[in-house]
Amino acid sequence: MQRSITHKKSLAPLLYIALFAIYESLSSIYLFLPPLLGVLFVLFSQSLKKEDSLAVFSLVFCLILFEAEKGYLLFSSVIYFALIYRFVIPKLFKNFSCLSCIKFVKILLVYLGFFIFSLLLSNIFLLPVPSISYYIIYYIVIEFFIVSIL
Repeated sequence: MQRSITHKKSLAPLLYIALFAIYESLSSIYLFLPPLLGVLFVLFSQSLKKEDSLAVFSLVFCLILFEAEKGYLLFSSVIYFALIYRFVIPKLFKNFSCLSCIKFVKILLVYLGFFIFSLLLSNIFLLPVPSISYYIIYYIVIEFFIVSIL
């Protein structure tokens, strides 16, 4: 999907952001739809590895949509993803050789780690404590299968 011969930039990121915004609003209505936080982290880490700035900015915008929809602090997921990508993921690749194990630990870190990170932020800024439900286990399993396909 391209604009013209002179403009070679694709319009696909705008379409992906629009589809993600629709999906995210549907996932807050229907709880069986996972919020795709783990998929966003995998795409975020791949785009940082490729140094694709357009993809990084579009994923940051999707993360801001996620935070706004779920009621988290602004830029908390972006900061958490950057910290995990910079400090934890290299240690995972050093300690594990199983690619499936690394993908599962990434998804587990994204969901449980982000909950602990938002719990820490809520204690620092004296905000209400975020709640966790049993749907997290379902989301981890579903997103592990989605990430395994990527």
